[in-house]
Amino acid sequence: MNKPPLITLDSVTKRYGAVVAVDTVSLEIDAGAFFALLGPSGCGKTTLMRLIAGFETPDEGRILIDGEDMAGVPPHLRPVNMMFQSYALFPHMDVASNIAFGLVQARMPKPKIKARVADLLDLVQLKGFEARKPDQLSGGQRQRVALARALARNPRLVLLDEPLAALDKKLREETQFELMRVQRELGTAFLVVTHDQDEAMVMAQRIAVMRSGRIEQIGTPLMIYEEPATRFVAGFIGDANQLEGTVVETGQGLCSVELAKGARVTARGASVNGAKVVVMVRPEHMQLGGAGLPGLVLDCAYRGDMQMIRVELLGGGIVRVASFGVQAQAMLQRGSQVMVSFAPQFARVLPS
Repeated sequence: MNKPPLITLDSVTKRYGAVVAVDTVSLEIDAGAFFALLGPSGCGKTTLMRLIAGFETPDEGRILIDGEDMAGVPPHLRPVNMMFQSYALFPHMDVASNIAFGLVQARMPKPKIKARVADLLDLVQLKGFEARKPDQLSGGQRQRVALARALARNPRLVLLDEPLAALDKKLREETQFELMRVQRELGTAFLVVTHDQDEAMVMAQRIAVMRSGRIEQIGTPLMIYEEPATRFVAGFIGDANQLEGTVVETGQGLCSVELAKGARVTARGASVNGAKVVVMVRPEHMQLGGAGLPGLVLDCAYRGDMQMIRVELLGGGIVRVASFGVQAQAMLQRGSQVMVSFAPQFARVLPS
């Protein structure tokens, strides 16, 4: 028997005056899941998180936690805790006191508080730092203190608002795996809100891509990257070449699409003859050579084992081709004539 979802959003809408911040959103988050809300600034992801936390009230729809309607339930009575982007640590308190704050407010006995803080310091690998003040910690250490504090009261769901935004690139990458380790060891559901596609792809088991208050697609990182449902998702997740054209033939799950100046390509997807579509191909699925589209090299960016080549197609448009391994060592000259090709199974037809 399948377990019911931990979080259920049922047609949730939130307005601020004439602005619809969250527009009829429905989704489910399972217990123990690592889920991401991903989208550009202003798409409604932070508002949605605040609705789940109880800091905002929906104008329409329902929010259920463990099957219980949260209407009228204040934040401190929900089995949810939040780690803020700024970390919001108390500067006058040491690490141990910051972590213990919620437990003290809940009037937990002091011996239990001490034991719980010790367990959390071990979990976030800060044992020995309990007497330090926040200004004596690095950015990564402060982030781990904030996480420990959010976990102190054993919430069913931890909300993380852009948790890695203040960290440098190397530390951000290391901390992604730390968050995954902590979440995996505890089995607590994590909901991370981010505009960073790489962050969401690395950490989350499922991702909801948001745009203008609505969800464009929900799925695993692999599904969203390889099988984007819309042109927006294709462009927002990773690099995507998008070739505009008209469907001229369909059959067996494939479409023949006529591009500018009569060039034709074949891609996976369902459509109808005459439909205006976009053929989406990732740069790593394009190659130079073969029977394909003629073009001229605009420039090459060398990145060690990979070279990103921008090609201006003679039929119009610019595409990016990722060349790996030995091929990446051969730098192409600007203006070189090339043919760009791709296999149909690696191209996807999307509505224009």
